[in-house]
Amino acid sequence: MRVGVYVDGYNLYYGGRDWCGRSQPGWRWLDIRQMIDGILVRKSGWSTATIHRLVYCTARIDARTNPSGQFDQDTYLKALRSSGCVDHIEYGKYVARTKTAPLATKDRQGRPVVVTSGWPVMVQDSSSQPVPNAQFLVSVLNTEEKGSDVNVASHLLIDALTSAVDAAVIVSNDSDLKFPIQEARKRVPVGVINPTKSYLAGDLKGRPTDGVGGHWWYRLDASDFTSSQFPLQVGNYACPAGW
Repeated sequence: MRVGVYVDGYNLYYGGRDWCGRSQPGWRWLDIRQMIDGILVRKSGWSTATIHRLVYCTARIDARTNPSGQFDQDTYLKALRSSGCVDHIEYGKYVARTKTAPLATKDRQGRPVVVTSGWPVMVQDSSSQPVPNAQFLVSVLNTEEKGSDVNVASHLLIDALTSAVDAAVIVSNDSDLKFPIQEARKRVPVGVINPTKSYLAGDLKGRPTDGVGGHWWYRLDASDFTSSQFPLQVGNYACPAGW
């Protein structure tokens, strides 16, 4: 059984950061193929499954706003290619722009709460009168990855529609993938791997018997990341410090 694997790189990265800790080493230098191989054996029920094609969708970090992050990412991408871990890297865009929005904090459920003026921080009008409940508008640097979800969907559907694979695994918890995954399930068995701590997005749920059947779902945890690390040296590329 030829399995195509389609990875949303940023969704996977932020999932690993939530599971393992942003400042903790030992999870970023990830051998994705090794991790997926292990999950296929333990979870898929596809007895003859082998990874035929692994597509990694990401975007390059902007060196102007994050030079150290760009250098570390570049090292990792080179290690992925030189090791044969991935068969293809599809690039989206990394967009950096300023964004103006109301200042906000989080409530206990993590929902945004707009901050308004009130003692000990009060806004005054031109006549020095207090203006309670005024909103604070702030301008911040906003960095955003664009295109990975579309690239995952495109590669998944092209491979399923052209019979390039016999089964598919999607590594993402992005609800925007609802339609392509539903369509893929009509043609091949599909596994969905949720890399995040959040529950599986409702739009990615389904039944094992939908379409051609044989579908499954799995949520990563910290051990999936830490047990599937490259050696510290991969060809000419060394694991970045702190990774």
